[in-house]
Amino acid sequence: MQPRRLVLVRHAKAASAPVDEDRPLTERGARRAAAIGSWLGDAGLVPDRVLVSPARRAQQTWKHASASLVPTPPPIVDARIYENTVEAVLEAICEASEGVRTLVVVGHNPSIGELTTVLDDGQDNATAQRDVRTGFPTGGVAVFTVDTPFADITPGAATLSDFAVPAD
Repeated sequence: MQPRRLVLVRHAKAASAPVDEDRPLTERGARRAAAIGSWLGDAGLVPDRVLVSPARRAQQTWKHASASLVPTPPPIVDARIYENTVEAVLEAICEASEGVRTLVVVGHNPSIGELTTVLDDGQDNATAQRDVRTGFPTGGVAVFTVDTPFADITPGAATLSDFAVPAD
């Protein structure tokens, strides 16, 4: 049986808005989001489940990314992703059912970048780890291999297998 894969995506570049949750993607952000979808498809990372922050920029990122992925489930908007804490995002991840093989989470920094560091078991791809250490930019994607059910995921329980910032 294939291991599970957890894909952490930081939303693409966003413009400003009077209310943080309403910030839309920029034109460049929309192109980067579409590039994320192409990259995921090329990597064989079509998700069984998608968790997305209620923030407009995160939802738009997934809308553009998923346009090139077939089939994809409808995203689950989860307020815990917008809470932007490692604990809240990890709690949402742990609720994925046993049958989920590939889980995508579209969220924000600092939680997405911090979770990438917290989950890593040290058996990682050295290049991916080095790239993550330089920062987790908008439109960045971290891919983990997870040998346990998502319900059992804990700090240090996943292997960072790839990190990319797909070109727009």
